[in-house]
Amino acid sequence: MSDQLKIKLSIADRVYPLTINPVQEEGLRLAAKKIETMIKRFEQSYAVRDKQDVLAMCALQFAAQVEQKEIDKENDTHEVEEKLATLNQLLQDHLS
Repeated sequence: MSDQLKIKLSIADRVYPLTINPVQEEGLRLAAKKIETMIKRFEQSYAVRDKQDVLAMCALQFAAQVEQKEIDKENDTHEVEEKLATLNQLLQDHLS
């Protein structure tokens, strides 16, 4: 446990103390910074009364990005599989 790192992240005017693996620090700090940036953008763009509403919108935005990347990845994989099948058929036709 001595290789654990204690950090504090500030999100939506609250401080969250965390104990993490050192390799996670950069990713967590970047994520917290993105959340803060998104919070400011939502607060400037919409009449928001509650931080929870803003945080819910941030969560939705991040979840949608993850889902879209997964959809894009599946589409790319399908496209590559089709191209490989076509190439494989061309090679088999040529070798026959």
